[in-house]
Amino acid sequence: MERKIVRVSDVMSTTLHKISGLASVQDAIAEMSRQNVSSLVIERRDGDDEFGVITVHDIASKVVAVNKSKHRTSVYEIMTKPALTLDSSMNAKYAIRLLSRFRLTRALVKHGENLLGIVTLRDLVLGYANSLDLDEAETE
Repeated sequence: MERKIVRVSDVMSTTLHKISGLASVQDAIAEMSRQNVSSLVIERRDGDDEFGVITVHDIASKVVAVNKSKHRTSVYEIMTKPALTLDSSMNAKYAIRLLSRFRLTRALVKHGENLLGIVTLRDLVLGYANSLDLDEAETE
């Protein structure tokens, strides 16, 4: 029996919450609270720019922990850019390895030049593990 491959596109979220790099960290916190998310995608300035990501961890470690002003610190000062991107057709197993290797919890998902969504390590692991459970149940 052939094992079903779980692709990044199978477990990614297509809902992207974005913010400008020029926004303040306070604006990012407000948007994260409003959308109930722990990361935001930083909009590209032009076609040659890359996407960035800001996370709650970035805010905690680069603003709160070092006592910087969330009102006077811009998103671009603390964001991760370029953000790691994965192809939507990548095998989830390899995406898990890649994120683990770089100690990241999320990556943007692209197909060609098109940004399709975002995927978290949690979504990848749970989707991959559930697929393995289904495969084992079918062979019993």
